[in-house]
Amino acid sequence: MLGIQSSYAGALTEKSSSFMRPKQGEYGFYFLAIKVKTSSSGIYTIVCKSGIDTYGCLYNESFLPSSPNSKLIATDDDSGSKGNFKLIANLTTTESTILVVTTCNAEQTGAFKVIVYGPEKTILTQYVTIPITTKSTSTTTSTTTTTNTTKSRIGVLPTIPANAKWTQNGLTVAGGNGLGNAINQLNRPWGLSVDDDQTVIIADHENHRIIQWKKGDTTNGQIVAGGKGRGNGLDQLNSPLDIVIDQETDSFIICDRDNRRVIRWSRRSGTTQGEILIDNIDCDGLAVDDQRYLYVSDYVKHEVRRYQLGEKNSTLVAGGNGQGDGLNQLRYPRYLFVDGQQNVFVSDKDNHRVMKWNKGAKEGIIVAGGRDYGNALTQFDRPQGLFVDMLGTLYVADWGNNRVMRWSQGAQQGTVVVGGNGQGAGANELYWPIGLSFDRHGNLYVVDNSNHRVQRFSIE
Repeated sequence: MLGIQSSYAGALTEKSSSFMRPKQGEYGFYFLAIKVKTSSSGIYTIVCKSGIDTYGCLYNESFLPSSPNSKLIATDDDSGSKGNFKLIANLTTTESTILVVTTCNAEQTGAFKVIVYGPEKTILTQYVTIPITTKSTSTTTSTTTTTNTTKSRIGVLPTIPANAKWTQNGLTVAGGNGLGNAINQLNRPWGLSVDDDQTVIIADHENHRIIQWKKGDTTNGQIVAGGKGRGNGLDQLNSPLDIVIDQETDSFIICDRDNRRVIRWSRRSGTTQGEILIDNIDCDGLAVDDQRYLYVSDYVKHEVRRYQLGEKNSTLVAGGNGQGDGLNQLRYPRYLFVDGQQNVFVSDKDNHRVMKWNKGAKEGIIVAGGRDYGNALTQFDRPQGLFVDMLGTLYVADWGNNRVMRWSQGAQQGTVVVGGNGQGAGANELYWPIGLSFDRHGNLYVVDNSNHRVQRFSIE
C-alpha cells in the first residue's frame, strides 16, 4: 500500500461511550471517535488493525452519537484484513472528517490501531462528543430507545431521550425478601449509587451497613462497609443515608447520619474501616461534581455546603438562611445532584419542591413542585432522590405519592415515569420510593424503602 502513513492507537473498553451503530437496531456498541485533518486534499485509505472485529464509520464535519445516521458518509465492516474495516475517502483541507471506530457486535472490547495512507500526513486526534449541545438526542425504532453517555470522574452519565419510556413492571435487583439483616435482605434502604458495570451500592439504613449487589446476582448482596452493628467506631456505621462513588480514589463516600459525619471507605479488597472526611455535620444527602468537590446537605441548618475533598473548610452553596420557604431558604433539604456547571439541585423535602441553585447564586429557582403538597402533576409529597440527565431533564422520587416523576426543563408540571399505582408491593407499585439513579444504558433504579428492595425499570 503506497502513500505517507499516519496512525492512531486506542482501545474500546467497558467504560467507553456507546451508541446504536448505523445499520443496527441495537444499542450497546462501544465507540471511539477520531477527527481526521489533512493539509493536502486527495484520496486517503483508512485501515484498522485489531484482534476484535472492528467496524468503521465516516462522518462529514461532526458526529452526534444519538443521531448515528446524520452526516454519515460511509461504513465498512470486513474489507480490511482479519475482520477489520477499510475505508477509502476523498479528504479535503476545508472540511474535517470524523472516523468512528466501533465493532461488528455489541459490547465488544479491545485495542486497535488506525492507519491512514495518503498524499500527506494526517492529524488524528480524539473527537469529543458533548451531548448537551443538542436537543436531538434520541434515535428510536418500534422496539428500541437509545441513550448516549458522557464520561466524568464520577462515572458515566446517560443522556436519556426526552420521549423515553420504561417498563412499568420493575425487576427486583436487591432485597425483596422481607425486612431483615441477612445478606439477601435490606432494612429501610435509602440512598444508592449505580456503578459503570451496573453494580448497585445501597445505604442499608437500619442494618447500619453499605451493601452491593452485582448485576445478575439477585440472590445475595455483599457487605462493603459497616455491618458490625450500630456504633461510632471507624469500622461501624450508624444509620447511613446516602452514598456516592469517588472514581478518582476508587472509594465510597458515605453520609453516616447518626454519627454526624461523612466518611470515605476504600473499595479495595481487605478494607476494614473508613476515614472521617467531615465531622459534626447533620448530613442527609451527598454529591460529588466533576471537579471532585463534595456537596453535603445539612437538615438541621437547612443548607448545602461544598467541600474540597480532603479539606475541612467549606462554602455555602444553597440555603443557610434559616428554615423557610423563601427562595433563599430550604426546609429539610435531602438529596442533591450537581451538574457539569456546578449548579446544585436540591430536593427541598418539606417545601415539597426541587430547587436549583446556580453556581454562586444567593437564592434558588423552583424547577419543580413548590405548590404545597399533593398528588397533582404540579405537586410533590416530600420529594426525595433526584437525578438530572445531560439534557437537563429532572427525575424525582415522589415519596408520599409512591411514584417517580419527570420534569423537562421549563415545564410547569411533571409526568409519571413509574409507579403512581397506589402504595403496594406489586411489580408496578412502590411504597415510599427514596433513592433514585440510572445506569449507563438509561435503566432506572429506585430504592423502594418500605418494600425493602431496589427495583430496576428497563428503558424501552
